[in-house]
Amino acid sequence: MKDIIEYNKGMTEYELFYFLYEKIASREITVFSDLKELVTPVIRDKQTHPVIMRAFELLKRINWGFFANICPGTHIKLWKELVIPDKEFPEAGDLKRTLQISNLYVAMVDIHGYTRFCMDSRKNLSMMHTLDWAIENEIKRISTQCGAISQRERGDEMVVVAASATDVLMVTLCIIDYFGKTNIVNNSSISTKRTGNAENLPSFKITAGITGGNTQSPLIITERGNLAGFLLNSGARLQTRANELSPRESRVMIAKQVMMNYEKENSISQSFLALKDTIYFFDTGHIEFKGVMIPTCEVVFDRKERYKERFSEEMTKLLGSIRDNLWEQRIYQDLMELLIQISHNIPKFSITPSRPIHGMQVINNDSYGQLCRLAMKAYSADEDYYLAVEILRQLIETSGMIPLFDRLVLDYMKGISDKYAFLLDAFSGQMEKEVDEKAAHIFNGNHYKTWLAAKNGSHVYGKMKIIGRKSREITKKKTMWLGLIAQYKEQMEFTLYSGKK
Repeated sequence: MKDIIEYNKGMTEYELFYFLYEKIASREITVFSDLKELVTPVIRDKQTHPVIMRAFELLKRINWGFFANICPGTHIKLWKELVIPDKEFPEAGDLKRTLQISNLYVAMVDIHGYTRFCMDSRKNLSMMHTLDWAIENEIKRISTQCGAISQRERGDEMVVVAASATDVLMVTLCIIDYFGKTNIVNNSSISTKRTGNAENLPSFKITAGITGGNTQSPLIITERGNLAGFLLNSGARLQTRANELSPRESRVMIAKQVMMNYEKENSISQSFLALKDTIYFFDTGHIEFKGVMIPTCEVVFDRKERYKERFSEEMTKLLGSIRDNLWEQRIYQDLMELLIQISHNIPKFSITPSRPIHGMQVINNDSYGQLCRLAMKAYSADEDYYLAVEILRQLIETSGMIPLFDRLVLDYMKGISDKYAFLLDAFSGQMEKEVDEKAAHIFNGNHYKTWLAAKNGSHVYGKMKIIGRKSREITKKKTMWLGLIAQYKEQMEFTLYSGKK
């Protein structure tokens, strides 16, 4: 303190700054409150205030890490949420270190094709430098214009932090516009048009995962100003999931809380995105990340994919049945009703499967719907679970060939099919026992002799078993099926999992 008091005896402003610089550079001072305490004797002299603020900017650069560039003028909401302001110096303050607040959102953003581009451009280093410049500078500019802050992580990964659901969605879509040369947002106040050498870069697709808006999900700011905590990890998991679902196209996956907060914010005052009806939220159910279940949504921003709105009700119904473990009553039927609606609303398609499916050599929107209705009849009316599971397998193969078929729905189809295949194995064992016990009643005369002889020939035996399973003598097929569902209820629980186990 003696050194500061000496300022009154002739220390210049330059000497004062140099004195503070050494304290900050040596990390004797890391927070503004300590800086202010040190300079308390000279605060009354207004001429020292610019020096103190310059020292604060240095302190911020060294110690605020990810948040070093925020200020109350450009990041009004973030400043309010992240900084404990000083009364005498309203543009200075201390960065909070543990944040459990609802108004904080993290987007993890990844650029498709970055590695391939670097490999292809290894003989044209100027293009690689241009892309690096765009990631380092243009994305920071766009983020600031959206009231958010961004930082490049490893290679093509970016972390974005915003103080509202609307802001984090806006900046994510603007990044997609910049790299993809698209015009999703089309807001004149935020420039996403490339300039200079960046115009020559190719289009890149973007995937993103967004979390936040929940006081139970803390974000930790380390001593060096780096980020850690559940928000960061779950955002990365959602981005990985988006990448799995869309390896070649842009896709944004969000925690459902982000959607709920976006709708709440825009019910009070409509943002540019809401006024222009830029986005639609498609429910994608619960996804498990290392034992944590997160309700999720997809942000649909491509007009060509807005057809998903027309079967969102059926999707939500299926997700509810899966969540409630309704294998006895609803899951198979809800899945088929969803697929029928998809076949009605997806853009026209015509594909040729590897082999005819129930006499159909070409599958189009109409014949796909017919297959779904045939599957529903087999499951619900005929109690032919073998046929129902087989048609589901065929639908999975067919759906994978349809260009615009939603990859998430396909994942649910595969997961549901696996569960029914597991159940069918147990069902087959009980059915064989039933057919064996009632063979004398099922098969008459020579057929019974054939049955007995067929036991020694597996091929014929298999065909006879099919006849046996369909016999009216087997009266309790549904009871047996539902009983097995109840018996294996824990094994039938189903959620999508993303990331490392």
